[in-house]
Amino acid sequence: MDILCLVLSLPLVAGLDFSYHHTAELEAFLREVHRNHSSITHLYSIGKSVEGRHLWVLALGRFPTQHKIGIPEFKYVANMHGDEVVGRELLLHLIAFLVTSYQHDPVITKLVDNTRIHIMPSMNPDGFEATKNPGCYPLEGRYNSNGADLNRNFPDAFIGNRHIIQPETQAVMDWIKTETFVLSANLHGGSLVASYPFDNGNSVTITSDGISKTLDNDFFVHLAKTYSTSHATMHNGKVCVIGDYFPDGITNGFAWYKVEGGMQDYNYIWGQCFEITLELSCCKYPPKEELPSFWNDNKIALIEYIKQVHQGVKGRVLDKDGESIADVIVEAKGRSHVCPYKTNRDGEYYLLLLPGDYVLNATAPGYKSVLQIMNVPDGTQDFSALTYDFILPDASAAPKLASCPTTPRYAESTSTTLKPTINILILINTLYAIFR
Repeated sequence: MDILCLVLSLPLVAGLDFSYHHTAELEAFLREVHRNHSSITHLYSIGKSVEGRHLWVLALGRFPTQHKIGIPEFKYVANMHGDEVVGRELLLHLIAFLVTSYQHDPVITKLVDNTRIHIMPSMNPDGFEATKNPGCYPLEGRYNSNGADLNRNFPDAFIGNRHIIQPETQAVMDWIKTETFVLSANLHGGSLVASYPFDNGNSVTITSDGISKTLDNDFFVHLAKTYSTSHATMHNGKVCVIGDYFPDGITNGFAWYKVEGGMQDYNYIWGQCFEITLELSCCKYPPKEELPSFWNDNKIALIEYIKQVHQGVKGRVLDKDGESIADVIVEAKGRSHVCPYKTNRDGEYYLLLLPGDYVLNATAPGYKSVLQIMNVPDGTQDFSALTYDFILPDASAAPKLASCPTTPRYAESTSTTLKPTINILILINTLYAIFR
């Protein structure tokens, strides 16, 4: 940590100051970084906004242009609400910090060498440009140019989403399908808290204490606490809005307020990617003079969070000849997802798990499951999850699994024991969401 603190004071990339950078300036900065650090960066666009602005992503890593077996994919996405701008600038400074620290700081060098990090500073560039009157609660800019809230625009696991999928949303969905993302965070503003899935829920997932709980709740709580405790003040549970209270600076999304069609739930259900939402400022569009303080508050947390992509277990599923097998379900016992987590085209799997003992199950349709008991260590120290390859001798001939439909996956429970309480919780959260 001492070396990391020293390198945090290194000069930033030339031309990047603490101010708000409009689309042309943002693009120029990303091009400059790629030009000056082409061996560890790759600049690409995943699509365009309604008004035709590129949705730029800068990938950083030892192999920045393509996925390499055994190296997990990580992403940060900011500014999906155009008027929530702190995250947009923090990601530009994170890029500058990573490229200037590489080969100077051993921790950052190992992180970049063992991770492919994708950074999207703005998912909603049209909304950002439309915010003409900056302030804590701007009157414009939240939505895209079609007036759509992009964080209510994704397929939902609990209810049919009738909103028309927007170009920005579709681009992100296609991006998630293309890459093998393992871990992600979505940067917002308007509060100071780390929020974890589920954002929506029903009687299957909602507990008596008002949490909509995933099967991986322990790891999501760990992710949220990793960020909040590494942040300068988030862990203190500062209240930005009357009525909010966040012990340790974290919250379950649904317990805070209900979100239908949110991006973090989509990542978890359909992307095999764990994502949390980071609310980084009480004021959505604060004065630029406050940006250095925001960077100082978040810089260590941004790095510590990326490290968590190396928790758990990773590996491949191979046949008797050592050839990779795609679409094999690999999951930990007791954590069977409604859309099963499957191997990618290289036969790879990545499972985020806290240190402990687990039983992993590899299953191909029509073939006997292979079980493996293993003790999972903390992989963040060596920047590598535990590696284990499954051998399924004859499974290469197994039929391929169909893609998981983007329709609601959680059927309401028929139990009536908790239904009155849950219905009240849903009503309260819906009203609170409308109020916000």
